[in-house]
Amino acid sequence: MLPPAAIIVLNQNSVALGRQIASALPSATVYGLLKRTTRVDRGFDNFGDTLRELFASGTPIVGVCAAGILIRSLAPIISDKRQEPPVLAVAEDGSAVVPLLGGLQGVNDMARLIAAVLEVPPAITTTGDIRFRTALLAPPKGYYLANPEAAKGFISDLLAGAKVKLKGNALLNLNWLVNSKLPFDANGDLEIRVTEYKTDYTPDCLVYHPATLAIGASVNRVNDIEHAVVLVKELLVNAGLSEKSVAGVFALNKDAAQPAINQIASVLDVPLRLLELESIQGVQRKDIESQAKMAELLALTATGSSGKLLTQVSNDSIEISIALSSSIIDADTIGKSRGKLFIVGTGPGASGWMSPEVKRILNEATDLVGYSFYLDLAGALRPEQRRHDSDNREELARAKMALDLAAEGRNVAVVSSGDPGIYAMAAAIFEVLESNAVPEWQHVQVQVAPGISALQAAAAKIGAPIGHDFCVISLSDILKPWSIIESRIIAAASSDMVIAFYNPASKQRTWQLTSARDILLKYRLPETPVVLARNLGRVGESVLVRSLGDFSVSEVDMRTLVLVGSSKTRVVKHSEGVWVYTPRQYSEG
Repeated sequence: MLPPAAIIVLNQNSVALGRQIASALPSATVYGLLKRTTRVDRGFDNFGDTLRELFASGTPIVGVCAAGILIRSLAPIISDKRQEPPVLAVAEDGSAVVPLLGGLQGVNDMARLIAAVLEVPPAITTTGDIRFRTALLAPPKGYYLANPEAAKGFISDLLAGAKVKLKGNALLNLNWLVNSKLPFDANGDLEIRVTEYKTDYTPDCLVYHPATLAIGASVNRVNDIEHAVVLVKELLVNAGLSEKSVAGVFALNKDAAQPAINQIASVLDVPLRLLELESIQGVQRKDIESQAKMAELLALTATGSSGKLLTQVSNDSIEISIALSSSIIDADTIGKSRGKLFIVGTGPGASGWMSPEVKRILNEATDLVGYSFYLDLAGALRPEQRRHDSDNREELARAKMALDLAAEGRNVAVVSSGDPGIYAMAAAIFEVLESNAVPEWQHVQVQVAPGISALQAAAAKIGAPIGHDFCVISLSDILKPWSIIESRIIAAASSDMVIAFYNPASKQRTWQLTSARDILLKYRLPETPVVLARNLGRVGESVLVRSLGDFSVSEVDMRTLVLVGSSKTRVVKHSEGVWVYTPRQYSEG
């Protein structure tokens, strides 16, 4: 399934058109060029880099710009026709909608949706689509074209006058084919086959596998993950069924974190959907203790009242059942997904410092949780996303709220600035998990996505002050006593490492940095370089170089990172100011 589309606008005049296009594409995000656009969902600095990043992640792209600039920007990474996402160009006045790439991923259907909203004809040039009013290469959701390599010749034969017969599952709604202008004839030389079963692939036959199979899985105990996957694959092979017709894996909510079940869904590349006992059709008390019966009931529940059991297998740890539905299974409407909790770092502030992984997580999240200032750094939300603001001092309460949301089956992103594992929310999440035995939280999938830390950003802005050994110390004594902080400053100072001080000062807390400087002056010369980096990547950014003996504590606040050099750290003058670096080689004396 494709991620939500990205609509790229380059000037403020195009933002309204971008919003209009977004109304035709569920969950689409409007990206705007920074300094030229406002009130967009995401900002970007570099058009080409942003475009290639989105394309590489499989995100459909709608560029409100000339087609040429899209093609030239993407040309270096265009390679696999089957994998490329849809790419469309829309004229800045909305007069033209031109599909460019992604014929196998439904680009023409996207063009029709956008064109309908803009009330213009789509500029579709695919001959088959124009002649037959259907995209054989891009079937609707729930159908998988198994042999696209045959499609080019197949469509050429159709265009040359060949007739085609339709065979397969007669119970399915095949209006997307029946209502097309394809030249159907029961005696046709070509064939379109719709089937859940594996079949031979030949040039004169297009094979579509419908998503009509449901896998029910019930776990008795932790089992061999690889063996469970092999068990499922063997079951499909022995029954002659295609993996591409599997719509999803269905399990009890209590088994959400079972590695074997998650791996089965991952290997088959289908959703894992979780059901509570009361939502399973036909379940009785005696079934609750029956692993085999539970797997069967799960599969049948997913296939609906007309579903039928096809095959099943069991061992002493897991039971697998496969059932067939008479209609396409939309797994997203059955049960709930396994909750996901991503702990992300946005970097110090500049959007260009946010990693592609973090951007993807933020875009896919249903809920964003964090301190208001950090959520602002994450960018604007799509209409269906929910934002949960909290005070910066409420880390544990924030962690509990995020875990509760994820336990509901939501896709939650807990947002920190910098790196989430450095004096940020990652530790708070795991602290809450360790100290609270909440069963629902144990089912949540937790992942930490790193970000560029303020330490790295500060160092990069001024040169290479952490080119040799360094350490990081927080001067906040809220969660640890000053005596511990003091002992660590002494240890770091005596070891002659570069020291980065986080949380150096605030309105209520000013004496700690003065005390730290006094300690350091017992071990280091007054001339030792000190870097004061404030508001990195944000409005009001400043990076100053001072000396240990004369820097003013009044220049420092909570948004400042203080870097104190070692005895080897050097200041190098250049035409625009100074660089600070610490040599890679260290010798005594």
